[in-house]
Amino acid sequence: MNDHSWGAPPQTGYWGPNDQGPAPAGPAYDAPEAQQTRPMPIVPEVPAYGGDQDDDRGAARLSGPLFRDESPQAQPYDMQQAPPYQPVQQNPEPMPDAPQPAPPPQKKSAGRDLGAAIGVGVGLGAVILASLFVVKAVFVGVVAVAVVVGLWELTSRLQERKGIKAPLVPLALGGAAMVVAGYVRGAEGAWVAMALTALAVLVWRMTEPPEGYLKDVTAGVFAAFYVPFLATFVAMMLTAEDGPWRVLTFLLLTVVSDTGAYAVGWRFGSHKLAPRISPGKTREGLLGAVTFAMVAGALCMQFLIDEGTWWQGLLLGLAVAASATLGDLGESMIKRDLGIKDMGTLLPGHGGIMDRLDSLLPTAPVVWLLLVLFVGSG
Repeated sequence: MNDHSWGAPPQTGYWGPNDQGPAPAGPAYDAPEAQQTRPMPIVPEVPAYGGDQDDDRGAARLSGPLFRDESPQAQPYDMQQAPPYQPVQQNPEPMPDAPQPAPPPQKKSAGRDLGAAIGVGVGLGAVILASLFVVKAVFVGVVAVAVVVGLWELTSRLQERKGIKAPLVPLALGGAAMVVAGYVRGAEGAWVAMALTALAVLVWRMTEPPEGYLKDVTAGVFAAFYVPFLATFVAMMLTAEDGPWRVLTFLLLTVVSDTGAYAVGWRFGSHKLAPRISPGKTREGLLGAVTFAMVAGALCMQFLIDEGTWWQGLLLGLAVAASATLGDLGESMIKRDLGIKDMGTLLPGHGGIMDRLDSLLPTAPVVWLLLVLFVGSG
């Protein structure tokens, strides 16, 4: 088949020389060659590509048989009318913009063993109340023991994480003496004991090599002020005639403030209070702490403190919420610097003793001062 078989104009009905007449004249016809070759079928003219009938860029429709001895067996297939080919995909991927099923909501977690935390809290509360209202001296001993354990936790973490060797022996002895001096001699005795404890830290550290002396004694003086000195204000509250009720008010307001912050923040908290220091604390939690503490303060001042009034309790509760929050953030700052979550593991569900004293220690001088201003030293 040559190039003219499909492109040349067909001669309708001509199949070579016959009795119907001579072959058409023209250069394209060669009679001898036609007699020696097999006659070709007449093919309808195929329109040139790009015509009006070929807008779809589809194949031209063919009609009729290609050879005489063929007869059509089926209707011709019109490719111009056929739908576009769509390949079938195996395990098709979901469309990017298709809505994905929402993951099931996750239940908020408290982050600690609440059962153990509640049990330990109730046990500690029973010990404190029993010693507070039975024999005052026993309660002072409980405070001194808590101070010594807190100092041990703090100095241990400083040495483990930072290599700071704050001398524990003078801190423990001086801290216990500081609490007793505050109970016996008041603020004057607490300051004298604090000064002597700092001096003992400086001297004790001289028995070791001088490398790291400055950072060790600095950490020791800080620990003496942070733990035992602030705790002496609890012992000083106890010296008043209604001392047990003042201490109970101090403890109740601090616990209520922490509980209000936890409950409201866990349920409604969405705005971080100090994400770099304590990611779990929220502004809503702070509002809950203030609200709970002010209500508790009004009730305690009205019914537990001699000559106290409800409006004084509102101010007291507001101050407690602020100091407790700052104390909690302060210890969180220390733990972030040390790279730890808890100061210890002595109290299941709570961490260590220092993890329970973080909000109590800075709140003690605030409550002591406000009670002295409102109702006197008693």
